[in-house]
Amino acid sequence: MAEKSALDWTAFVLVVVGGLNWGLVGLFGLDLVALIFGSVPLLQQVVYILVGLSALYMVYYAATKKK
Repeated sequence: MAEKSALDWTAFVLVVVGGLNWGLVGLFGLDLVALIFGSVPLLQQVVYILVGLSALYMVYYAATKKK
């Protein structure tokens, strides 16, 4: 099994954070990212962009890594 790089782990953590955030939005209408970073809209947007890029990277990772 191949070792995971820092980029792999970072992307994984951000995808999990994004998934949990959407779970909270769906269940309780609570956007945790907005709650934490809402006073700094640019930072909030950066977090959302990084989560989205991480999801794209995870798709790439899943499609290209051999078992």
